[in-house]
Amino acid sequence: MLDVGTGRGTQALRLARAGHEVTGLERDAGLIAAARESLAAEPEGIRGRVRFIEGDGRDTGVHFLPGGFDVVLCHGVLPYVAEPDPLVAGLGRMLAAGGLLSLLVRNADALAVRPALAGDWGGALAAFDSARARDRRGVEVRADRLSALTVTLAGIGAPLRAWYGVRVFADAVRDDAVGSAGDLAALLDLEDRAGRTDPYRGVGSLLHLCGARG
Repeated sequence: MLDVGTGRGTQALRLARAGHEVTGLERDAGLIAAARESLAAEPEGIRGRVRFIEGDGRDTGVHFLPGGFDVVLCHGVLPYVAEPDPLVAGLGRMLAAGGLLSLLVRNADALAVRPALAGDWGGALAAFDSARARDRRGVEVRADRLSALTVTLAGIGAPLRAWYGVRVFADAVRDDAVGSAGDLAALLDLEDRAGRTDPYRGVGSLLHLCGARG
Protein backbone atom coordinates (compact mmCIF):
# COMPACT_ATOMS: atom_id res chain seq x y z
CA MET A 1 0.00 0.00 0.00
CA LEU A 2 1.03 3.58 -0.68
CA ASP A 3 -0.27 6.26 1.71
CA VAL A 4 0.22 9.66 0.06
CA GLY A 5 0.20 12.54 2.51
CA THR A 6 0.75 10.16 5.39
CA GLY A 7 1.18 12.99 7.92
CA ARG A 8 2.15 11.56 11.31
CA GLY A 9 1.68 8.05 10.00
CA THR A 10 -1.49 7.28 11.94
CA GLN A 11 -3.25 5.58 9.06
CA ALA A 12 -0.13 3.79 7.84
CA LEU A 13 0.54 2.34 11.28
CA ARG A 14 -3.06 1.21 11.68
CA LEU A 15 -2.84 -0.64 8.37
CA ALA A 16 0.50 -2.18 9.30
CA ARG A 17 -0.97 -3.46 12.56
CA ALA A 18 -3.64 -5.14 10.44
CA GLY A 19 -0.92 -6.98 8.54
CA HIS A 20 -0.36 -4.80 5.47
CA GLU A 21 2.93 -3.55 4.04
CA VAL A 22 2.71 0.23 3.81
CA THR A 23 4.83 3.00 2.32
CA GLY A 24 4.01 6.47 3.63
CA LEU A 25 4.91 9.53 1.53
CA GLU A 26 4.92 12.96 3.19
CA ARG A 27 6.51 16.25 2.12
CA ASP A 28 6.52 17.92 5.56
CA ALA A 29 9.82 17.15 7.28
CA GLY A 30 8.37 17.67 10.75
CA LEU A 31 5.48 15.31 10.13
CA ILE A 32 7.67 12.62 8.61
CA ALA A 33 9.97 12.84 11.63
CA ALA A 34 6.96 12.38 13.93
CA ALA A 35 5.82 9.41 11.86
CA ARG A 36 9.24 7.77 12.13
CA GLU A 37 9.29 8.39 15.86
CA SER A 38 5.92 6.67 16.22
CA LEU A 39 7.12 3.79 14.07
CA ALA A 40 10.20 3.34 16.25
CA ALA A 41 7.93 2.65 19.23
CA GLU A 42 6.12 -0.19 17.43
CA PRO A 43 7.01 -3.90 17.75
CA GLU A 44 9.62 -5.22 15.35
CA GLY A 45 7.08 -7.05 13.21
CA ILE A 46 5.19 -3.86 12.50
CA ARG A 47 8.34 -1.79 11.97
CA GLY A 48 9.33 -4.22 9.24
CA ARG A 49 6.11 -3.59 7.33
CA VAL A 50 6.35 0.22 7.15
CA ARG A 51 8.67 2.72 5.52
CA PHE A 52 8.27 6.47 5.49
CA ILE A 53 9.67 8.56 2.64
CA GLU A 54 9.95 12.34 2.52
CA GLY A 55 8.55 13.57 -0.76
CA ASP A 56 5.69 15.33 -2.54
CA GLY A 57 2.62 13.36 -3.61
CA ARG A 58 2.80 15.10 -6.98
CA ASP A 59 6.16 13.42 -7.60
CA THR A 60 5.26 9.77 -7.07
CA GLY A 61 6.98 8.90 -10.36
CA VAL A 62 10.28 10.11 -8.91
CA HIS A 63 10.09 7.73 -5.97
CA PHE A 64 8.30 4.64 -7.29
CA LEU A 65 7.91 2.50 -10.40
CA PRO A 66 4.54 2.48 -12.16
CA GLY A 67 2.16 -0.27 -11.15
CA GLY A 68 3.97 -0.94 -7.90
CA PHE A 69 1.04 -0.85 -5.44
CA ASP A 70 -2.18 -2.78 -4.98
CA VAL A 71 -3.71 0.09 -3.01
CA VAL A 72 -3.00 3.83 -3.14
CA LEU A 73 -4.50 6.06 -0.44
CA CYS A 74 -4.72 9.83 -0.70
CA HIS A 75 -6.84 11.10 2.17
CA GLY A 76 -7.23 14.80 2.94
CA VAL A 77 -4.59 15.93 0.45
CA LEU A 78 -6.56 17.14 -2.57
CA PRO A 79 -8.17 20.07 -0.70
CA TYR A 80 -4.70 21.63 -0.40
CA VAL A 81 -3.69 21.09 -4.04
CA ALA A 82 -4.54 23.85 -6.52
CA GLU A 83 -4.57 21.55 -9.57
CA PRO A 84 -5.62 18.06 -8.45
CA ASP A 85 -5.87 16.30 -11.82
CA PRO A 86 -2.10 15.80 -12.36
CA LEU A 87 -1.77 14.47 -8.81
CA VAL A 88 -4.63 12.01 -9.28
CA ALA A 89 -3.23 10.89 -12.63
CA GLY A 90 0.14 10.21 -11.00
CA LEU A 91 -1.53 8.18 -8.27
CA GLY A 92 -3.33 6.16 -10.90
CA ARG A 93 -0.03 5.25 -12.55
CA MET A 94 1.13 3.73 -9.27
CA LEU A 95 -1.71 1.17 -9.33
CA ALA A 96 -1.13 -2.44 -10.27
CA ALA A 97 -3.76 -4.17 -12.41
CA GLY A 98 -6.90 -4.44 -10.31
CA GLY A 99 -5.47 -1.95 -7.81
CA LEU A 100 -7.63 0.35 -5.68
CA LEU A 101 -7.31 4.14 -5.47
CA SER A 102 -8.90 5.65 -2.34
CA LEU A 103 -9.52 9.41 -2.18
CA LEU A 104 -10.92 11.46 0.70
CA VAL A 105 -11.95 14.97 -0.38
CA ARG A 106 -14.07 17.87 0.79
CA ASN A 107 -17.58 17.72 -0.69
CA ALA A 108 -18.29 20.79 -2.84
CA ASP A 109 -21.95 19.78 -3.20
CA ALA A 110 -22.56 20.15 0.54
CA LEU A 111 -20.69 23.33 1.46
CA ALA A 112 -23.89 25.17 2.36
CA VAL A 113 -25.04 22.58 4.91
CA ARG A 114 -22.74 23.37 7.85
CA PRO A 115 -23.07 27.17 7.80
CA ALA A 116 -26.85 26.80 7.47
CA LEU A 117 -27.02 24.50 10.50
CA ALA A 118 -24.95 27.06 12.41
CA GLY A 119 -27.36 29.87 11.51
CA ASP A 120 -24.94 31.58 9.12
CA TRP A 121 -27.46 32.23 6.38
CA GLY A 122 -25.22 34.53 4.37
CA GLY A 123 -22.37 32.05 4.46
CA ALA A 124 -24.71 29.25 3.41
CA LEU A 125 -26.00 31.23 0.44
CA ALA A 126 -22.47 32.11 -0.66
CA ALA A 127 -21.44 28.46 -0.44
CA PHE A 128 -23.83 27.50 -3.24
CA ASP A 129 -21.64 29.40 -5.69
CA SER A 130 -18.25 28.39 -4.31
CA ALA A 131 -15.98 25.39 -4.35
CA ARG A 132 -13.82 26.68 -1.51
CA ALA A 133 -14.14 26.49 2.26
CA ARG A 134 -12.05 26.83 5.40
CA ASP A 135 -10.76 23.92 7.38
CA ARG A 136 -10.83 23.78 11.18
CA ARG A 137 -7.56 25.72 11.34
CA GLY A 138 -9.02 28.51 9.23
CA VAL A 139 -6.99 27.61 6.14
CA GLU A 140 -8.81 28.08 2.84
CA VAL A 141 -9.13 24.77 0.98
CA ARG A 142 -10.58 23.44 -2.24
CA ALA A 143 -13.62 21.20 -2.47
CA ASP A 144 -14.46 18.66 -5.17
CA ARG A 145 -17.68 17.53 -6.79
CA LEU A 146 -18.50 13.86 -7.11
CA SER A 147 -19.44 14.30 -10.76
CA ALA A 148 -16.09 15.88 -11.65
CA LEU A 149 -14.01 13.28 -9.81
CA THR A 150 -16.02 10.50 -11.45
CA VAL A 151 -14.88 11.85 -14.82
CA THR A 152 -11.29 12.23 -13.58
CA LEU A 153 -11.11 8.65 -12.30
CA ALA A 154 -12.50 7.28 -15.55
CA GLY A 155 -9.94 9.32 -17.46
CA ILE A 156 -6.99 7.78 -15.60
CA GLY A 157 -8.25 4.23 -16.08
CA ALA A 158 -9.45 3.73 -12.50
CA PRO A 159 -13.22 4.23 -12.78
CA LEU A 160 -15.30 4.87 -9.70
CA ARG A 161 -16.47 1.64 -8.05
CA ALA A 162 -17.94 2.97 -4.80
CA TRP A 163 -18.34 6.22 -2.89
CA TYR A 164 -19.38 7.19 0.62
CA GLY A 165 -20.29 10.27 2.61
CA VAL A 166 -18.13 11.08 5.63
CA ARG A 167 -19.13 13.29 8.59
CA VAL A 168 -22.78 13.33 7.56
CA PHE A 169 -24.08 14.12 11.05
CA ALA A 170 -20.99 14.29 13.25
CA ASP A 171 -20.07 17.88 12.43
CA ALA A 172 -23.35 19.09 13.92
CA VAL A 173 -23.01 17.09 17.15
CA ARG A 174 -22.02 19.06 20.26
CA ASP A 175 -19.10 17.69 22.25
CA ASP A 176 -21.27 17.30 25.34
CA ALA A 177 -23.79 15.20 23.39
CA VAL A 178 -21.35 12.29 23.31
CA GLY A 179 -21.13 11.56 27.00
CA SER A 180 -20.22 7.89 27.05
CA ALA A 181 -18.56 5.13 25.07
CA GLY A 182 -22.04 3.91 24.18
CA ASP A 183 -22.97 7.32 22.76
CA LEU A 184 -19.81 7.36 20.66
CA ALA A 185 -20.44 3.84 19.36
CA ALA A 186 -24.00 4.78 18.41
CA LEU A 187 -22.77 7.91 16.60
CA LEU A 188 -20.20 5.89 14.67
CA ASP A 189 -22.86 3.34 13.70
CA LEU A 190 -25.08 6.20 12.54
CA GLU A 191 -22.28 7.71 10.47
CA ASP A 192 -21.47 4.33 8.91
CA ARG A 193 -25.10 3.80 7.90
CA ALA A 194 -25.64 7.34 6.64
CA GLY A 195 -22.39 7.31 4.68
CA ARG A 196 -23.65 4.36 2.64
CA THR A 197 -27.26 5.45 2.24
CA ASP A 198 -28.92 7.91 -0.14
CA PRO A 199 -29.78 10.72 0.19
CA TYR A 200 -27.75 11.20 3.37
CA ARG A 201 -24.33 10.33 1.96
CA GLY A 202 -24.58 13.19 -0.51
CA VAL A 203 -24.45 15.81 2.25
CA GLY A 204 -21.40 14.50 4.06
CA SER A 205 -18.74 17.13 4.69
CA LEU A 206 -16.29 14.79 3.00
CA LEU A 207 -16.52 12.21 0.22
CA HIS A 208 -14.66 8.91 0.16
CA LEU A 209 -14.22 7.67 -3.41
CA CYS A 210 -12.81 4.31 -4.48
CA GLY A 211 -11.64 3.77 -8.05
CA ALA A 212 -10.19 0.53 -9.40
CA ARG A 213 -7.83 -0.09 -12.29
CA GLY A 214 -9.13 -2.68 -14.70
